[in-house]
Amino acid sequence: MALFEDRHDAGRRLASELEGFKDTDTLILALPRGGVVVGYEVAVRLGVPMDVFIARKIGAPGNPELAIGAVAEIDGIWLDRESMEALGVSDQYVQAEIERQKAEIQRRIEIYRKGMSLPALKGRRVIVVDDGIATGYTMLAALRGIRREEPALLVAAVPVAPAESLWRVSGEADRTVCLATPEPFYAVGFHYDDFQQVTDQEVTELLERSRGVVGPGPR
Repeated sequence: MALFEDRHDAGRRLASELEGFKDTDTLILALPRGGVVVGYEVAVRLGVPMDVFIARKIGAPGNPELAIGAVAEIDGIWLDRESMEALGVSDQYVQAEIERQKAEIQRRIEIYRKGMSLPALKGRRVIVVDDGIATGYTMLAALRGIRREEPALLVAAVPVAPAESLWRVSGEADRTVCLATPEPFYAVGFHYDDFQQVTDQEVTELLERSRGVVGPGPR
């Protein structure tokens, strides 16, 4: 039996664990695409602004779903050197993938933020939200990049994750919030009844709706 009906359900339940962050200095940064649905529910229920932070996984050669690292929009790169060595992945391949994912990150910035830079993060409480963690590399790259902007507190919040990956993420965040760490884990989508792919249009619509409810927040 799945843990969550859909991402909206997961977001509402995650928000209940983040009640202590109802504060004007708090900002939700959701990881597109699925994390935006979860983040929207958290932002609306806490009454805090939401924006996106874009990070992309680096897939293994011939198996793009197998993450060997990730890259984020602010110089956040996380590489699994052990997996790279085991799979015989060259540095040249990884660099080419980093550049390819950076191009996709820029495309998404143009669509989701209309090319605008991130809001000011220095001194704010930042909650990074996704719909779940598998390897954790995308979240790790995001946290590493966001940390460079000197937030006062950096929180990673997800509905579901394997315990090992959550432990890995906790090393980059000041606090981690996770509703469930099921074993065996399988995949994030396995724990949702409805885990349909989220479109670019849905992301932009939810961002607009959140601004209409709680405002855009300071930039």
